[in-house]
Amino acid sequence: MSRGREPGEKVARVRLGSYEFRKRGVSRFDLRDPYHLAVTLTWPQFLAALFVLYLSVNIVFATLFWLVPGSVANARLGSFADAFFFSIETLATVGYGEMYPATGYGRLVAGSEIVCGLAFTAILTGLTFVRFSRPRAKFIFAANPVVAMHKGEPTLMVRIGNGRATGLADARAQLNVLLNETAEDGNVLHRVQELRLERAHIPIFPLFWTLMHVLDERSPLHGYDAARAIKASAQVFVLLEAHDPTVATTVHEIRNYAAQDIRFGMRYQDAVTTAADGTPVLDLTKIGALEPDVGDRPEQGWTEREETE
Repeated sequence: MSRGREPGEKVARVRLGSYEFRKRGVSRFDLRDPYHLAVTLTWPQFLAALFVLYLSVNIVFATLFWLVPGSVANARLGSFADAFFFSIETLATVGYGEMYPATGYGRLVAGSEIVCGLAFTAILTGLTFVRFSRPRAKFIFAANPVVAMHKGEPTLMVRIGNGRATGLADARAQLNVLLNETAEDGNVLHRVQELRLERAHIPIFPLFWTLMHVLDERSPLHGYDAARAIKASAQVFVLLEAHDPTVATTVHEIRNYAAQDIRFGMRYQDAVTTAADGTPVLDLTKIGALEPDVGDRPEQGWTEREETE
């Protein structure tokens, strides 16, 4: 049986694609791991956190200057605005010459702030570089998986396009399904099972790839139709990774589909045409276009043509 959230209990929301679940006993924002925290924040959250941190540091040092009148030359007595502006100058290690530390106390505070400013600049530069240099996958997933006849067997298919203008290499895929089952005692069991793919690896990925899982006796989804999939709250997860030669690194992405997204009795329309010079032309706007499944026919795609040639 599920229990409610206890007061003060840490609960983190975790997403796999668009599927969300929660973890108890962990915190999403762990200040003991600032690097991971800074990298996982969204850009608006990251910029907002930097602004708050920058403002807080300046307010602290401005207060120290303001509490001791005369510690900053040419600053108006009792003016927090002058102390704050001098703190900004000092933290950035930029001096305009109009205001400067006038006492030993002022020099001590200013020296401490300069060290903080150097550290702040170094950390900010490193984190910004990491966020900009992280490779991004540009896979285009069909909006809906389909279950269509292929080689005489009902087959679950997911089509994925390469959204980059360059080819990818050494692409690998995994297909998993999460099924909710009710035990005899009434508890709901969440079971994740792997769906065996006809082909889980391709050496080159220039256009698109249709993942195919046969719903035979060995499949966890054998005998499923739309109603049964919805009853089991089936969630299909696609894990895809490939090597991007342009940036010499591996890119990856996770996409999930709910049971309501699966289209039984439909198949994908052809998305590849041939130009006059014989060059294959992929229309990514049709990557998820569907049509009724009127019978068994070869699923068109780069890998299928490669296998039959």
